[in-house]
Amino acid sequence: MKNLFVKKYVAFMLAVAPLWGNAQEVVELKDPTGKVQVNVTIDDELTYSVLHENDVMVGTSPISMTLTDGTVFGKEPRLRRKRYRTENQIIYPPLYKKKSIKDHYNELVLDFRGGFSVIFRAYEDGAAYRFVSHLKKSYQVASEQAVFNLPDNPKIFAATPKGRKIDGKENQYHSSFQNTYQHVNLSDWDKNRLAFLPVLAEGKGEKKVCITEADLLDYPGMFLKVSSDDKGFYGDFAAYPKDISIEVRGLKGMVKTREPYIAKVEGKTSFPWRVMVISERDTDLLCSDMIYKLATPAAEGDYSWIKPGKVAWDWWNDWSLYGVNFRAGVNTETYKYYIDFASKQGIEYVILDEGWAVPGPADLFQIVPEIDMEELIRYADAKKVGLILWAGYRAFDLDMERVCKHYAAMGIKGFKIDFMDRDDQYMIDFNRRCAEVGAKYKLLIDLHGTSKPTGLQRTYPNVINFEGVHGLEELKWAKPGTDQVTYDVTMPFIRMVAGPVDYTQGAMNNANKENYRAIYSEPMSQGTRCRQLAEYVIFDSPLNMLCDAPSNYLKEPQCTQFIASIPTVWDETKALSGTVGEYVVMARQKEDVWYIGALTNWDARDVELDLSFLGEGEFQAEVFEDGINADRVGKDYKYKRLRLSADQKFRIHMASGGGFVMKIRK
Repeated sequence: MKNLFVKKYVAFMLAVAPLWGNAQEVVELKDPTGKVQVNVTIDDELTYSVLHENDVMVGTSPISMTLTDGTVFGKEPRLRRKRYRTENQIIYPPLYKKKSIKDHYNELVLDFRGGFSVIFRAYEDGAAYRFVSHLKKSYQVASEQAVFNLPDNPKIFAATPKGRKIDGKENQYHSSFQNTYQHVNLSDWDKNRLAFLPVLAEGKGEKKVCITEADLLDYPGMFLKVSSDDKGFYGDFAAYPKDISIEVRGLKGMVKTREPYIAKVEGKTSFPWRVMVISERDTDLLCSDMIYKLATPAAEGDYSWIKPGKVAWDWWNDWSLYGVNFRAGVNTETYKYYIDFASKQGIEYVILDEGWAVPGPADLFQIVPEIDMEELIRYADAKKVGLILWAGYRAFDLDMERVCKHYAAMGIKGFKIDFMDRDDQYMIDFNRRCAEVGAKYKLLIDLHGTSKPTGLQRTYPNVINFEGVHGLEELKWAKPGTDQVTYDVTMPFIRMVAGPVDYTQGAMNNANKENYRAIYSEPMSQGTRCRQLAEYVIFDSPLNMLCDAPSNYLKEPQCTQFIASIPTVWDETKALSGTVGEYVVMARQKEDVWYIGALTNWDARDVELDLSFLGEGEFQAEVFEDGINADRVGKDYKYKRLRLSADQKFRIHMASGGGFVMKIRK
C-alpha cells in the first residue's frame, strides 16, 4: 500500500512539474573542429553564449519572441526534446566568389512545448540561431528579443542610418543604408542611434565577431541598439507599415504610421538566422561564406541563363559626354553611343538609369518621347549588348508581373530597382517578390537602394547585386570630411561579409585628399587611379559598373581595357593580408588567370606579397601601380609587364589613398 502511494505521488509530481517551471538545463553545442562552442541555458528564460577556444565572444544573452496574443516563445520554456545533427557537404553556387563552398557544421534543435523550436548551428568560423514556429494559425509578432552581450566594453565598427525626414523629424527606419563606420567603444555609441547590420566588435587579441542576419525573406530586418548598461547590443525592428504617403515624383513611399506589430505570419514559419561570424585574424572576414550557407537553397533548375558581367553606366557621370555631334542626355542617340562603347570594350550590359520613364505617374509603360526603346533593344542586340532598366520600387511594385512579362518579351535583360529605403516586413517581402517574378521571366535583378544582403542571391540566383553600401555615388554630393578612402578598407571586412556590393567604381578623375571636391555633373573619386582599378578585384559584385563616361574611358584605353577584362565571378578567392580600416590585399582566380588587388588608407604603405599560392612554375604579370607622383596627382600610375615565380616575394608600394592591381597567368 505504501509503495503504491509513493508511485502515485511520483507520477503526480512528474505530471505537475511543468506547471511549476523547469529545473535549469545547460545544453552545449560545438562545431566539428571544437573551436566554437555555444552554451544554451534553459531556465525561466532562454539564453545563449558563444565562445571561441574558451574566449567569450558573445556573453550570456536572452532571446525570445512575443506574439500579439501574449504568447512568448522563450519565456519559461519547457523543453520537449533536443536533437543533434551534423552536415558536411559541398555547395556549388551558380555564380559566386568561389566555385565551391564547404558547408560543415553541427546543429542543435531544441523543441519546446507551445509550438516552437530554436535551432543553433556551430561552424568553425561562427554560430547562428533561429526561431521556428509550428503554429498553424495566422498571428502577428509584437516584438523579438535578440541580445548580443559583449565582454569588456569592446571597440566596435558600426554605421548609423542617415534617416529621412518625415513631417520635419528624422526617421531612422527610412534610410538608404549608406554611411561610413564609426570606430568607438561600445559605451561611446549614441544610445539614441540605431546601427544597421553588419556590425563588427573587437574581441580578445585579434579576434572579432561580426553580427548580422541571414535568410531574411518575409520579416523585418534587424537594427542594433546599445543597451543602457553598455553590456552589448539588442535587436530593434521597424513595425509593419500602416499609412504611407507617396513622395519624390511618385517613386518613394514614406511610412507615416505603423501597426502595433513588426510582422504578420501565416502559420508555420522559420524566422531569420541571427548570425555571429568569428574571425581569428581580420583576413578571415574577407572570405566568409556563412550568410550564403545559411540561406534557403534555390529550387532545382537551369540557371545557365543568368549572365553576370560589367555594365556601362550613365547616371554617375551624369550623361556627360563630349567630343560627340549630338546633345547628350536621356535619348536614343546617347544610349546608342553607350552601346557602341560597351560593344567595342566587351562590356556585357548598358543600364538606362532614372529618366527613361515619364516621372510622376510611376508607370513604367510610359516611356519619354526622346527614347525609342524598341530601336535601342534591336541595336543593342545586334551589338551583343544587354540592356537593363532602372525602376523606382513603387512603380515596379504597382504592376510587377505585367512589367516583367512585357519587358522580358521585348528583350530587356534585367531591372535595377531603387528607392526601397527601408527594411520593414513589407519591403523585405517586396525584394523577395522582385526576385521571384524576375526569375519567372528570366530577368536579372539588381536591388539598389536597399539594405544589406542576407542570402537572397542563393535562394534566387538572378538577384545579382545589392547596394546598402556607401558607394562611389556618395562622392557626387559628399560633405567636407567624408572619408571614402578609409571606408574602402573597412567595408570589405564588415558589409561584404553579408554579400555582394553595388559600389559602382571606375572613376577616371582621381583626387588626393586636398584636391577632392564634390561635383555632381563631373564627379571624381578620392584616392588614386590604381585604387579604382584594384576595387574591381577587392569588391564582390557579380554585376559590376563602369561608372564613368565613355568619353573619359576612351581617353584612358589602357585602364579601360584592363577593367573590361576583369571577371565579376570567380573560381577561387583568397585573402592575402589586411587590417580593418588600414589596408586589404586579396587574390581571385578565374580559370587559369589570377588577379591580385590591394588598397591602403591615407597612409602610404609597402606590402610584401607571398605568391606561393600560385603553385610551381613561371608566370607573366601585368602590373598597375601608383606613379611616383600619385600622392599629388591621383591619375598618375605606372604600367609594366614582368615575369614571376611562385617562390619569390614581391614588394608593392601604395601611395596615400592608393592601390595596386596585378593580372597573372602562367
